[in-house]
Amino acid sequence: MSSADHGAPVSDAEVASLFDHLAYLQQYHTLILAVSGGPDSTALMVLVARWRKTLKHRVKLIAVTVDHGLRPEAKREALAVKKLARSLRIEHRTLRWTGRKPKTGIQEAAREARYRLLGQVAQAACKAKGVAVWKARGVKVLTAHTLDDQAETVLFRMMRGSGIAGLAGMRAGSPLPGCEDQKIELFRPLLGVPKSRLIATLKAAKIPYADDPTNRDPRFARPRLRELMPQLAAEGLTAERLARLASRVARVEWTLYEDLNDALMKFAPGPWPEQGPVAVKTGDFDDLSPEIQLRMLERIINWVGNEGPAELGKLETLHEALRDAIDDGRFRRTLAGAVVTLDKGEITVERAPARRNAKTALKRP
Repeated sequence: MSSADHGAPVSDAEVASLFDHLAYLQQYHTLILAVSGGPDSTALMVLVARWRKTLKHRVKLIAVTVDHGLRPEAKREALAVKKLARSLRIEHRTLRWTGRKPKTGIQEAAREARYRLLGQVAQAACKAKGVAVWKARGVKVLTAHTLDDQAETVLFRMMRGSGIAGLAGMRAGSPLPGCEDQKIELFRPLLGVPKSRLIATLKAAKIPYADDPTNRDPRFARPRLRELMPQLAAEGLTAERLARLASRVARVEWTLYEDLNDALMKFAPGPWPEQGPVAVKTGDFDDLSPEIQLRMLERIINWVGNEGPAELGKLETLHEALRDAIDDGRFRRTLAGAVVTLDKGEITVERAPARRNAKTALKRP
């Protein structure tokens, strides 16, 4: 895509290519659209409505707006989304995040609440069609993450010292975060589209959208990164190049994922007990590359433990200590609710004993 394309509306031909990989969703009764009323999600709703017109089979669309109760304008914005959805023949629901709001980490908490509420709508919509449909097909939630969002995500994770999996950025499809039912999937069909093109699409159609001032609030990390993007682009680090980096890293991540699965099938085949133990022979483990060793530990610890997922930095520290201890033959350390033990030529991971209540411990003689 040339720089000149960045101001061009999304054409009808492009709509088909954007959603072609979702064509099999024609068998689904319902697609859930996360629509806040901002330019990205409003464009998503408009483009999906256009795409639906080209389908031979009927697909029900439900636009969901979450009012987090953090801005007085949110109620008015939700009503505007409802009005637009009605004109597009899309069902609309407004959900509210109720209860106490945290004093810190408000954006992360709001995102978790949003996904939780979207998951509730998805479950209700699909189960209303019958349990058999639910089990066989699941349901999809669509969000309007853009190429710009992908670039910001890569930068944000670089800033946090992320590993390879983090630098792969957001996936086009993944399980809905925070949802226990793996049948609910999250799709990001606009992940390769610049935000500027979505805004141009709405302007060409004379469709208004909301402007959330928190997206420019310098108290939060992402808006600060957003402010840096033009300067980085001037030096050649454009959103497209950051997104391309994510795509290339994703290829590496997939290869490592496959290599890990092969190693597990060979040296620690399942089914694994829920709380362990899961054992790997020390010689087999030592023959693996350090990266696969690290990932093997992570996979098993996260399965067996009950305080995960294991933090990468702590996992790396444990892994390094374990490798140093292999020649000595003895090792024992706890991480994320799991105990990793090296003894008698085996590395064993099992559930850590329950932590003793501090008050109870003080009462003991």
